[in-house]
Amino acid sequence: MLTRKEHAHYSVVMDAELDSLDAKIVQLAQLCQRLRAENTGLREQLAAAQLDNRQLSDKIEAARTRLEGLLGRIPEDVR
Repeated sequence: MLTRKEHAHYSVVMDAELDSLDAKIVQLAQLCQRLRAENTGLREQLAAAQLDNRQLSDKIEAARTRLEGLLGRIPEDVR
């Protein structure tokens, strides 16, 4: 059984541990918020890069088609 003196010390130690745990939980929550925001930003950057990639691929395909058309108009003996 705890004496009054031991109980008071135990309570102080427990309070300190709870305060430390509370601070760690706050830090973890803040880290989660930062990571969520970073993740959102990265998803937006990825979507923009994918859109750019599709647009560039479409331009390359259009240029390829146009070039093939131009090459088809050149007589065989000139090629």
